[in-house]
Amino acid sequence: MAGPLTGYRVLDMSRVLAGPWAGQLLADLGADVIKVERPKVGDDTRHWGPPYLKDTAGNDTEDAAYFFSANRGKRSLTVDITQPEGQDIIRKLAAKVDVLIENYKVGGLAKYGLDYSSLEKVNPKLVYCSITGFGQTGPYAQRPGYDFLIQGMAGLMSVTGEPDSQNGGGPTKVGVAVTDIFTGLYAANAIQGALLERHHSGMGQYIDLALLDVQAAVMANQASNYLIGGQIPGRLGNAHPNIVPYQAFATLDSHIIVAVGNDQQFQRFCQVIGEPTWADDQRYATNTARVNNRVTLCGQITKHLKQQTSQYWLSKFEDHAVPCGPINTIDQVFDDPQIQSRNMVLTMQDTRAGDLKLVANPINYSRSQIEYDLAPPQLGNQTIEILQEYLQYAEITVKGLASNDII
Repeated sequence: MAGPLTGYRVLDMSRVLAGPWAGQLLADLGADVIKVERPKVGDDTRHWGPPYLKDTAGNDTEDAAYFFSANRGKRSLTVDITQPEGQDIIRKLAAKVDVLIENYKVGGLAKYGLDYSSLEKVNPKLVYCSITGFGQTGPYAQRPGYDFLIQGMAGLMSVTGEPDSQNGGGPTKVGVAVTDIFTGLYAANAIQGALLERHHSGMGQYIDLALLDVQAAVMANQASNYLIGGQIPGRLGNAHPNIVPYQAFATLDSHIIVAVGNDQQFQRFCQVIGEPTWADDQRYATNTARVNNRVTLCGQITKHLKQQTSQYWLSKFEDHAVPCGPINTIDQVFDDPQIQSRNMVLTMQDTRAGDLKLVANPINYSRSQIEYDLAPPQLGNQTIEILQEYLQYAEITVKGLASNDII
């Protein structure tokens, strides 16, 4: 079976992570995705190194490892959209695609006649997705927005990191640009929703996505703790605000995660660490009681767990169906037999490096396929192919555009 989006065409004019993440997901699902890049420069992340992709001789190529995380399945078209000829190419392509993704600043494409109001005239069925830091409206609309800024502004850093009272306390960003990634996932969902709606209306539409809105939305239970419970969450390090014990604990040789999600699991946990009476102690018998007595309980748990190694406790807890796990480094993640059995490492071919290892898409359909036909593209490698395939440009036309640095 082909991918579920086979036959759909996407013009990906976005850069860095949020938009490209959405475009890559659509490509994995079978869409034909054209990545529009600046001639000679390309996506910013091509230069966000080291590390860089190495060729078969061990030399750095021009593309940073970062770029490969979000651009699988796409063909690269280089176009200078500041030039009228370049704008004409984009308009002609927009007339032939189903989706356009862009993350230019508010109004940035209007001066080139490439905004939604201009392009819907040439393609009323176009689904046009704009991704910005703060959205198309509101007092911050003109501000530039980056993941790190948004993690702070939307509250994520206020609940990430150790409390100020602890050694090393203070706000901490997440180690991956999760706001960008969440925005990419919301974008891909919004686009597919608009495509489904188009079957009924026959019309495309405009999608306005803001990183700030997305991060506020994915504060999830922490947001509800405030909106419903009136509590302003703070930083608890690795602890959970609503469940105890649900955090990382030091052991004799490292740390492990214990994730006790209900009272039955807590009873088994108490048996393993040799404190069965805790399960009947009014201070700890229910999750509500454990949350209210978090400091006392977790202090006692730590004393117990520090008596044995991580592997000892992991084996004991697993034997008694107590949710637990190690804190793996990235190399340990991809050496993990579960990750390997789930085929989460994908090997593709790059003409410079040979075998290219990427993280696979985690979606597993029963019939449809995830498509891995194209490795992340070299800058502009498919420009001529796309112009001839989509727009039927003659060879002499393409040469003229190249000689004038339009492509």
